Amino acid sequence: MRTGIFLAYWPWFTPQEQTELAQLADGLGMDSIWVAEAWGQDAVSVLGYLAARTEHVALGSGLMQIPARKPTATAMAACTLDVLSGGRFRLGLGLSGPQVSEGWYGVPFAKPLTRTREYVDVVRRTLAREPVQLPLEQGAGEPMGLGKPLKLLARPVQDPIPIYLGAIGPRAVRQAGEIADGWLPFLLNPREPGVLMDGLLEGLAAAGRPRGAVDVAPVVPVAIHEDLAEARHQVRPWLAFYLGAMGAKQKNFYVELAERYGHGDSAREVQERFAAGDRAGSAMALTDELIDAGTIATTPAGLDARLAEYEAAGVDTLVAIPCGDRPAVTRALAAAAVPA
Repeated sequence: MRTGIFLAYWPWFTPQEQTELAQLADGLGMDSIWVAEAWGQDAVSVLGYLAARTEHVALGSGLMQIPARKPTATAMAACTLDVLSGGRFRLGLGLSGPQVSEGWYGVPFAKPLTRTREYVDVVRRTLAREPVQLPLEQGAGEPMGLGKPLKLLARPVQDPIPIYLGAIGPRAVRQAGEIADGWLPFLLNPREPGVLMDGLLEGLAAAGRPRGAVDVAPVVPVAIHEDLAEARHQVRPWLAFYLGAMGAKQKNFYVELAERYGHGDSAREVQERFAAGDRAGSAMALTDELIDAGTIATTPAGLDARLAEYEAAGVDTLVAIPCGDRPAVTRALAAAAVPA
């Protein structure tokens, strides 16, 4: 099992921390570093910056938001990052949720599966340098009638650039198995992998694809401390933020997944306290069982066993969010990934 580092977005990580951890991961020979975007720092700018400050580690977007860009613009960004990094880019895509799509980008959160499939198809065709012409937006005014199919002028280094999808809803996970090169889930519980993995396997089978066609790369908060309770405290803010802020009360994919694992009461209390502005109380509402289901919070002696659980569950690349002493966690993961 490979290991990578999730560098998220500001303010979780400062630009200096992102750079230092990326260079550390690069020097340690780790598989990949991943940069995300929500409603603040964008992923493309930071990845371009990191491409110039690393040499070997793969650079992934985890995720670039589909409603933020036309698929042709995403393909241009992917091509640019691939060239600047010498062929190290991995394109992670996601729809985000209704609040971000509609409130931040003004894009209706409608027909998510169809939108994702069509978006990925256009990105792939653009990167393959096929002529592409997008339909005009409704209400865009009277067209001049001069639009025509265009072919990407630049040429990416990789052929093709791998496309990852962030998905945890049952139908979205199945679609990832059908069309993606990689899958970036959050809250993958290695002790109950079938809750998420079964959908991926169904999608692979439906598309006639082998299991190895998709890089299973869950994003996992990781904290290592001699005191197990302290390790759990260090991952609480991440879980509380996703359960509390990443979605509306009536539609939060992460809360719904926690309910499928049997931790619905804890997840709903986290969400309610977060919405009321009680972030500390929200984090403390997380039960040990929910924390252990979605994170690696462990002592140094327990790290190998926890990593082995993910490998046994079918994980190909563990994308760790380092918590607490971030450089120490990064070094520990790199050391654990080295074959005996």
